[in-house]
Amino acid sequence: MTSYTHKSVLLMQSVDALALSPGCIAVDGTVGLGGHSEEILKRVRPNGILIGIDRDKNALLMAKRRLPDGFMPVHENFFHMPQVLHSNGIRQVDGILLDLGVSSYQLDEPMRGFSYQHDAPLDMRMDDTQLYSAKNAVNELSRDELTRILREYGKEKWAARIAQFIVERRAEQPIETTGELVDVIKAAVPKNARRDGPHPAKRTFQALRIFVNDELDGLGQALESAVQCLKPGGRIAVITFHSLEDRIVKQTFARLANPCTCPPGTPVCICGKQPQVKVITKKPILPTEKELEDNPRARSAKLRVAERLKQA
Repeated sequence: MTSYTHKSVLLMQSVDALALSPGCIAVDGTVGLGGHSEEILKRVRPNGILIGIDRDKNALLMAKRRLPDGFMPVHENFFHMPQVLHSNGIRQVDGILLDLGVSSYQLDEPMRGFSYQHDAPLDMRMDDTQLYSAKNAVNELSRDELTRILREYGKEKWAARIAQFIVERRAEQPIETTGELVDVIKAAVPKNARRDGPHPAKRTFQALRIFVNDELDGLGQALESAVQCLKPGGRIAVITFHSLEDRIVKQTFARLANPCTCPPGTPVCICGKQPQVKVITKKPILPTEKELEDNPRARSAKLRVAERLKQA
């Protein structure tokens, strides 16, 4: 296994935003190696509890080894947070933290197949008990579906060309490694377009990862369900790393803060839909220059926070 030094993104900003105190019950819905969890436990102990949810059972095991008492690991997707809490006899919690996307641990472990920097089996599953992998997607999806995925989830300018090259290459033999896929992408992207900007495979790998792990479909609903798990006054803090995620978080919080569907100009609300949250961050909190120097992977991170309102 690759040696790894964990650097949590927007650590203090996100945990401070939860406003936790000793005895609180909190959820880290994306534990990873437990950087945010460790800081949350400092706030809720003694007598507090942190329910740590993650799709990656290996990351959960490593987090459990390094975290103190009060940490309750659960191998699950945070999309199912209400069921997780119910099965553990917990109705509502004081704070929820979500750090979306792939973890640095997964990127830095070559055999997980997330990185275009290493040649490894083409995998990209956050939960390795899941059957469907990037290898299945690349070798089985139609050209049109591949094009859609690369455009929608990766904003890839050369989506159609890359999809065509993938289909042609796999007709000769299956694409089984990240290195083979990178070679196909490099062949597809014109040389002059590869001179500037990020690695030519970056957007394709992002798009495939999002698709394989179903990261965006249902995210808005999952956030709404998470809010319902909060006690009145409890807060949810969400860290995103690309515009697709951030847009969903922003729009979901805005909808929960102002759910009224009455026609404009209606003098009195007749739909009966009451605000569920108050948005704490009118604009997202961004990493400081110091954090960006220490951890370049934080450069696209955004933090948004909302607080559950008391219902009339």
